[in-house]
Amino acid sequence: MGLKAFIAKRIVYSVFLLLAIIVIDFVIFILMPGDPTMFLVPLDPSGGTATPEVIQRREQILREVWGFGEPFQVKLFKYMRNLLTWQFGVSFLYKTDVSKELGWRIPYTVFLIGGSTLISIVVGVVWGVYVVYKRGSFFDSASVVTSLITGSLPTFWLAMVLLLFFSLYLGWFPNAGAFPREWAGGRWPKAFDFPVNGSANGMSIFLHIDPQETFRLISGYALHAFLPMLTLFIFSVGGWVIYTRAVMLDVITEDYIITARAKGLKEETVLFKHGLKNAALPLITSAALAFGFILSGAMITEAVYTYPGLGQFTFQAIFYKDYSILMAVFYIVSICVIVANIVADLLYGVLDPRIRYG
Repeated sequence: MGLKAFIAKRIVYSVFLLLAIIVIDFVIFILMPGDPTMFLVPLDPSGGTATPEVIQRREQILREVWGFGEPFQVKLFKYMRNLLTWQFGVSFLYKTDVSKELGWRIPYTVFLIGGSTLISIVVGVVWGVYVVYKRGSFFDSASVVTSLITGSLPTFWLAMVLLLFFSLYLGWFPNAGAFPREWAGGRWPKAFDFPVNGSANGMSIFLHIDPQETFRLISGYALHAFLPMLTLFIFSVGGWVIYTRAVMLDVITEDYIITARAKGLKEETVLFKHGLKNAALPLITSAALAFGFILSGAMITEAVYTYPGLGQFTFQAIFYKDYSILMAVFYIVSICVIVANIVADLLYGVLDPRIRYG
């Protein structure tokens, strides 16, 4: 079987897998206790209590869109139709279209979770290989103990400690949000001073970039993301160290490693060039799953730092039983995980020629 046939086969499998996930998610929502229409009540945009007519209208919309109160097959059909056509409905918690809420929250989550995940993987893998290089030493023991401790820390406790020390005590970093508060009123840094005559091309746009304002824009986001990203890094890097160490310890006993050493190659070359390459397959699987769950967010961390990503979005939706948000988030995360697994399978053949798509 060639590569094209393999990709086509995996896509077909993924479509059926996605449909199965949709059905399972639907059953989970059906079995959840309580009626979500009970939570569509309390406030109108002005801050007062919604009138009975408004509450009744909200219930009617939810039942029409998602089929609550109708037969099982009707609800399932509407559920699958809405997800496959990217129609997630209206969030009664935020009183806006769910797609719009997802549109501006996803970049924050990708930046926060994606950045911390990438840094954790790179640092953890390199650290793990170096631990194997120093195996049996004090550095090896200290690294394992440190990794176990950091991986066992509750994220909410770690987040609050970092927030208390670096933000409230030292005042080095902001204590909430994803950008400076003055930007919330629309006063964004004027990073790009574009020509207003509509004749801007690529070069003119490049020439009109304001470096000072661009730095303000980048630093504003970076300062607000540093502590939550540091929290996630500390929590996850230890797992990559231990996992890489375990995989590498299995690899270094193989014959080709012994042969490489017998040729007089340096230990660093043996471990990084020969050992790590052959130990990469399980690491790729874990990395693919980690990146696949990027859009799931980090609910506790985002809640502590009031970071407006999908984690906090999902947390509030669970608390208030906003089914439109939950269905959309679960659906998007499922797609990301499926795509990540396909990418991992393709990388297997690139990194290991022994693997054939057949």
